[in-house]
Amino acid sequence: MAKAQDNAPAESGTNKYRRDGRWFRPRIRAKGYAEERKAKVHQRGEKEGQELTEYEKGLRSGYLLSQNDNAGDFKYKQALDAGFSKAEAGELSHKSWKEIKPIIDKKRKNKGGKAA
Repeated sequence: MAKAQDNAPAESGTNKYRRDGRWFRPRIRAKGYAEERKAKVHQRGEKEGQELTEYEKGLRSGYLLSQNDNAGDFKYKQALDAGFSKAEAGELSHKSWKEIKPIIDKKRKNKGGKAA
């Protein structure tokens, strides 16, 4: 048991899947959202114990999250195609398309490829 405590993160509240504080891996997020959807109340965070709004219920249904996951995947693949590393592409996929499109286009031009 002492070894498990030694391997725990130094800061409380850190999570290896939520490095920037706003993104979960889809399968991890889906599990927590399914629990909240069944309970119909927030189970963690500032709103813990409060009833879910209609919009939040919609988010937890998965449809809007699926759209967001697909958009992030698209931005990630575009960045990889432009020549960014996996780490750089991952960081770019969290930003808005309007913000990263010029960066990706510039990288493609420098690479000698076709700019979108």
